[in-house]
Amino acid sequence: MKKRIVAVVGRPNVGKSTLFNRLCRKRSAIVDSVEGITRDRKYEEVEWNGKEFILVDTGGIIPNPTDSISQAVKLQAELAIAESDLILFLVDNQVGVTDIDNSVAKILLPHHNKVLLIANKADNSEEEISAYDFMKLGFGEPSAISASHGRHIGDLLDRIIDNIDTSDYEDQTEDEIKVAIVGKPNVGKSSVLNRLVGENTTIVDSVPGTTRDAIDSKMIYYGKKFRFIDTAGLRRKKSISYGVELFSAMRTIESINRSDIVVLIIAADEPVSDQDQKIASYAARNYKSIIVVVNKWDLIEKDNSTVGDFVKRIKEELIFIDYAPIMFISALTNLRVRKTLETITRIHEQSTKRISTSELNNFLQKILKQRPPTHSTGKHAKIYYCTQQNTNPPVFIFFCNNATLINKNYRRYLYNRLRKEYAFEGASIKTVFRSKAEKDL
Repeated sequence: MKKRIVAVVGRPNVGKSTLFNRLCRKRSAIVDSVEGITRDRKYEEVEWNGKEFILVDTGGIIPNPTDSISQAVKLQAELAIAESDLILFLVDNQVGVTDIDNSVAKILLPHHNKVLLIANKADNSEEEISAYDFMKLGFGEPSAISASHGRHIGDLLDRIIDNIDTSDYEDQTEDEIKVAIVGKPNVGKSSVLNRLVGENTTIVDSVPGTTRDAIDSKMIYYGKKFRFIDTAGLRRKKSISYGVELFSAMRTIESINRSDIVVLIIAADEPVSDQDQKIASYAARNYKSIIVVVNKWDLIEKDNSTVGDFVKRIKEELIFIDYAPIMFISALTNLRVRKTLETITRIHEQSTKRISTSELNNFLQKILKQRPPTHSTGKHAKIYYCTQQNTNPPVFIFFCNNATLINKNYRRYLYNRLRKEYAFEGASIKTVFRSKAEKDL
């Protein structure tokens, strides 16, 4: 299922992060009056009236003192244009049109069909009149809002939904195991994919990010159908030393959303990076099954403790996916690459298995007898029964007298006991606590 991508762009200090947090209804992005505080793109899913899309918070277009404004503007605009289905061009209603606004507009104008002009900081009806000055930028009538006060945010969300195709689609073949090959540039994603499918389906080069377009690859392995979703990177461009990671990020998000299983490729000769952590975190938050594959294992000098040391370090760096199996391969020498297919198949079986309600409740009664739930207020917390609602990912619903009385520690305890009892190797499981009011918590 593909979710449309909406990017917020604009010069520094126009309120992009404030708008991002308002639309997401959470404080995900750091908000500060100091210009340029957002340095990485942030991604969150937004739901409005039953429709969903992915919102991207971008860093402000800050000209590097050693570079020209046009270079900085062109880079940011190209990144947004290339990967977004809709662009929210945010301007400051209280400051008015600036030279940087004009520079951004010149780059975005040829793509005006997917740009919405948003005049932020229109804190009252009188200030909204000033928003019409921005029509000279060439994107029609702006939406005057106040992200900090929440003015006209609902109208803006309506307009976003009206301007993107939010109709969901599913791949035609539901019996396929959909696998996303993800990771930062130059860890060997394309090489691993080529080994897995047995043919050169993508261009492989030593230059980071040489994969430009993502094309699905299909294969059958011992009767199982696989669809591999490669992650597009960035063509090499002069003066874009830091653009590779930014450009590929949204493609990675889309690939993860479409997948059943995420194969995170990391390089054996490099430490686990912030980008590795962000990819793994996004996959886990979206309940995707995960396998960590350490490529370039042929480059490492080994002794009896090498594997154990690597596993320990990876689990420490990626503690939030400690349930994910870790494999050591070499795409260059074909070491254990085919075993990756066996692991993917096993993980898929774990993710799609179903536990009967009677078995779950026998398990639950044993747990409740050993350690019943308690609450700091002394109120009586009770769990009546548990049932598995869904698979891929496995979803377990615990019916309670009052779900708010089941605290975070006890929820984590039940989650860990579920994993210990039923394994679910590599599978991301979801627990839902529902009270008599039928509200999921």
